[in-house]
Amino acid sequence: MPRLALYTFGVLKSPLSDPGPTTREFYDIGEVVYRRISAHPGYLARAEPAGGEHGVLFGADWGAWGEFAVPAWYAKGRTPDTTALAATLSLWTDLRSARDAVHTGLHREALTRRHDWFERSPHPTHVLWWVPEDATPTWREGVDKLERLHRHGPAPQRFTFPQPFTPEGVPTRS
Repeated sequence: MPRLALYTFGVLKSPLSDPGPTTREFYDIGEVVYRRISAHPGYLARAEPAGGEHGVLFGADWGAWGEFAVPAWYAKGRTPDTTALAATLSLWTDLRSARDAVHTGLHREALTRRHDWFERSPHPTHVLWWVPEDATPTWREGVDKLERLHRHGPAPQRFTFPQPFTPEGVPTRS
């Protein structure tokens, strides 16, 4: 049975290494959100670097998730001191579970405050796609699908929560 991949991407106002209260708050809320989402029904896995350090994204060992990648429009730093982005890559059993995890509870509360932490952007912030049961999506796939979503809009190979598709490629409602 196909599984659902979810890639999210946003450019932060401050680097991840910023010691200020806004960045600390983002980390604190993020850690709780990750714990709750990982316990959510339908959640299967998410990409995590082997070292697990905050702010170490580029050059980290991501295992089967592949080399860390970002969209072409990301123009900020790529070192631990200058990286200013938040990206996630996760696997879900189904669309409803992923949508509910993202749009309810503490994550929903965090979404209402996203402009405290993230720059506003004309680019999409997430993309979903179906993968075979035995496949692990990669960062590069997520980036490619997000960039295509930006250029061409939703399609069965790349879509959003508001405009989803079934594994068979049929438009559906979330």
